Amino acid sequence: MSEDPFGAVAPLLAEHAELERALADPELHADPGRARRVGRRYAELRRVVAAHQAWAAAAEDASAGAELAAEDPSFADEAAALSRARDDAAEALRRVLLPTDPDDARDVLLEIKAGEGGEESALFAGDLLRMYQRYAERKGWQTQVVDLTESDLGGVKDATVAVKARSVGEPADGVWAHLKYEGGVHRVQRVPVTESQGRIHTSAAGVVVLPEVDDPAEVEIDPADLRIDVYRSSGPGGQSVNTTDSAVRITHLPTGTVVSCQNEKSQLQNKEQALRILRARLLAAQQEVADAEASAARRSQVRTVDRSERIRTYNFPENRIADHRTGYKAYNLDQVLAGDLEAVVRSAIEADEAARLAAGGR
Repeated sequence: MSEDPFGAVAPLLAEHAELERALADPELHADPGRARRVGRRYAELRRVVAAHQAWAAAAEDASAGAELAAEDPSFADEAAALSRARDDAAEALRRVLLPTDPDDARDVLLEIKAGEGGEESALFAGDLLRMYQRYAERKGWQTQVVDLTESDLGGVKDATVAVKARSVGEPADGVWAHLKYEGGVHRVQRVPVTESQGRIHTSAAGVVVLPEVDDPAEVEIDPADLRIDVYRSSGPGGQSVNTTDSAVRITHLPTGTVVSCQNEKSQLQNKEQALRILRARLLAAQQEVADAEASAARRSQVRTVDRSERIRTYNFPENRIADHRTGYKAYNLDQVLAGDLEAVVRSAIEADEAARLAAGGR
């Protein structure tokens, strides 16, 4: 077999072996947060190991084929096919060696907020919430509405939804790996139910996607840095829906980040959920700083940190969905809203990968 041209593989193979030994140690699983992090990294490296094994086998076959063809010209076609298979395996290995997002296997918190457009925007935000819930169901993920404020007509003023994988799998199949591209402004064009003249209106809703914090120790929060206010939960129109002050608002004083939660029945439960959201927001803020300091090739070419960017348009009269970052366009909006979002998401994943390959993986 020819000498391994992928010098970056050896340390990764060694790390994979070390993680495999760690996962077999019962002491690791006494710390669930650390066990999840080790499991995530092990799953990520498993792709590299498999691709390297496939390349090594293909390279050995190609070498043997070349030797046979040198002795007997009748093997020339077979040797050429083996050579092409080796090259394909090398390209596949090069792809998995590209810098990856270490958060790909994480679960996420998805925040959906109504924007410009009043009640129509809230109704559209409700459509987005149901779209993501149905998409998660298709993917075999679990969803939990962490916080929800409805509008008078049954729309969504704002919602926070946790989306979780049922088990640790390949990072490329992870929740964050798919939903991280959804952050930004989603625009809708349709005749609102509130419009009596039948005119098409344009409104928008915003989506923020946050990687879930596995272990509270990942993001240290000093209790002295928090201001916690309690108030009475409210429903559509602002009417009180609770007779006790169970809703919680937490302000992280150093950053000015404010999180509120009112869906749970008790003040303690709402505080725990609000802290969960706060940790995710602080983790995302830390990562934005790290991304800004990283090389351009390591930053996502599609996922934006500019939450004001318009990323997608949902045109109801034409049954059309269009992603403005990738150029994706299809006329199956009804199916997409029913959860068939995979092709749209895949266009973002492929555009991001293509840009990183063009940059040489630096």
